Amino acid sequence: MMKPIRPPRRFDYVTDGAAIYADSFATIRAESDFSHLPADAEKVAVRMVHAAGQVDLAADLVVHDRLVPAARAALEAGAPIITDAHMVASGVTRARLPKGNEVLCLLRDPRVPDLAREWGTTRSAAAVSLWADRLAGAVVAIGNAPTALFHLLEMLLDGAPRPAAVIGVPVGFIGAAESKQALVEHAGPAPGLDLPFLTVRGRRGGSALASAALNALAREAE
Repeated sequence: MMKPIRPPRRFDYVTDGAAIYADSFATIRAESDFSHLPADAEKVAVRMVHAAGQVDLAADLVVHDRLVPAARAALEAGAPIITDAHMVASGVTRARLPKGNEVLCLLRDPRVPDLAREWGTTRSAAAVSLWADRLAGAVVAIGNAPTALFHLLEMLLDGAPRPAAVIGVPVGFIGAAESKQALVEHAGPAPGLDLPFLTVRGRRGGSALASAALNALAREAE
């Protein structure tokens, strides 16, 4: 194998990884307004803005008052993380997990295709139905499919075991905004489920935002 050769330096750019992170987070804090969020959610919001590369994302964040302490306590107790997409699971930095927590995605479970056909729904939604025996006290992150978030809410409203916290940030043009609005309305304080949650209003979302939130919740240190 040939020894790598460094090309001549032609551009002026920062190459120190720690400095890039520090300067990025400082820029985000200078250009974003997090005043509407719980104080303990700022670092979560900063990581999500960093993942999106859009400081105006902050204005669309909705964070339950108990989201951060509930999620961190669950992870410290060894609770699993359950996600709708393998991209979310892949984005979780395992070294940040306090108890080597399991990160679970059941989208490839062999039962999923038949369930989806039988129920006339997406595979993402069908996979959520398989979460039931792991849901109690878990940290849930939905970063891809609006149908998965709708299905989870329907399960919870029907009496399914309650997770410790839900990060609901599906992305897209069909159902994404509506599923997240349903989360705000039904997971909010009584008469809602009063379930700690985080979401992003509108069409924006995605696996990167979901995993960024998980990484911030897993360890307070930036």
